[in-house]
Amino acid sequence: MRSRLAAIVYVPLALVILLLGMLYAASVTRAHQQEVFLDRLRDVTYLVLPARQAIVADDPSLVAGDLARYREVYGISAAVVDQSGATLVAEDLQVHDYAERHAALAGRRAEMREAFWPWDAQRIVVAEPLFDGGDLVGALVTASDAGGVQRAIWQSWALLGAGGVVVALLALVLADRTAGWLLRPVRAVDQAMEKMGGGRLDERIPPSTGPPELQQVVTRFNEMAERVEHLMRRQQEFVANASHELRNPLNALMLRVESLALTVPPEDADEVAHVRAEAERMAEILDALLLLADGGSMGVAQPVDVADVVARRVEGRRLLDPDRELRLARPGGEVLGLVDPTALESALDTVVDNAVKFAPAHELVDVAVVRGTGTVEVSVRDRGPGVPSEQLDRLTERFWRSPGHSSVKGSGLGLAIASELMTAAGGGLRLELPDDGGLLVRLQVPAWTED
Repeated sequence: MRSRLAAIVYVPLALVILLLGMLYAASVTRAHQQEVFLDRLRDVTYLVLPARQAIVADDPSLVAGDLARYREVYGISAAVVDQSGATLVAEDLQVHDYAERHAALAGRRAEMREAFWPWDAQRIVVAEPLFDGGDLVGALVTASDAGGVQRAIWQSWALLGAGGVVVALLALVLADRTAGWLLRPVRAVDQAMEKMGGGRLDERIPPSTGPPELQQVVTRFNEMAERVEHLMRRQQEFVANASHELRNPLNALMLRVESLALTVPPEDADEVAHVRAEAERMAEILDALLLLADGGSMGVAQPVDVADVVARRVEGRRLLDPDRELRLARPGGEVLGLVDPTALESALDTVVDNAVKFAPAHELVDVAVVRGTGTVEVSVRDRGPGVPSEQLDRLTERFWRSPGHSSVKGSGLGLAIASELMTAAGGGLRLELPDDGGLLVRLQVPAWTED
């Protein structure tokens, strides 16, 4: 964006510089030509008197010496012609084809030609009519090589081009700095939003030196950040208070249930078991709710051997439920991913618990670790009843349960917890329905490399 904005600023400046340079180049060319013309005109004015005397006296020697000296000193050819156009005296000059000669013999004074480009100039011709007592008696014509004025024009253009390049570079720097000045508040907002997304809710943007409109955006962003931080702090306080206020009474209730179980008659033991199960279910729901509420507060992502983490959690699940067969497939060696290990373990436990819950007791639950391109994937596959394809996207919604599984114990928070944990850890969760039934859950985390 900075380059595009700099181009928007620079292109008009470059066009203005180019236009001014062309106008100045034309002005410099005209100035050099005018300087040479005026110099020749002064020389002609000096030579007019002896040239007129030579024509009146019909004596070429009166002006021949001056023309020869003029040719010797300045290298400029000259000639004097009478009223009929015949050449009276000439110093290395043939004047018959010059338009300036005809104009002078018509009584018109010398005028500078229209401005010419240096590559078009060949000779500079100045012709002045000669009058005697008001009568036209002839003309004085000078012709000089245009090489000197060409070199002067080219040198001036070279200096002008060098100066134009310097000015263009300065304009480019100015455009880039201007674009940076305009975008500085935008860049600051982007960096602050990135840091806030990473958990730094106290991030604020200092007053910017950008344009007033973007300074107002910075002010609004800081106000929004203050509000977000306040709301998040209130949420964290609620989580802490809920954990304290709900868990303690629930633990006390479970203790009372256990005490009651020791005193009730045997025929009421089933009722006590139901109460105990409901209390345990309430504890599970409370843990899930607290975990969801605090899901964005995960640890820092770090290089983790995903295969080792998965192997440990699968082995722990086997020890907890030895009757359930879990099959683990993993590649050899380390499989490094960039993730918070606690988030990965919690999400994997939740997904495996969900698979075990819905898979028939005699069916395998497959867990696999796959090293992909840029990602590491942990898949958990059960062979349970699955869900209709139109319900697949709703499995990660909080408290949503498939109507076909309403009789299965649960709160509808398992996959929602796993999804939010993986998202907070920088990864993701994807659900698929295999062709032969069941549900396939893929936990994906970024791969870690030395680079």
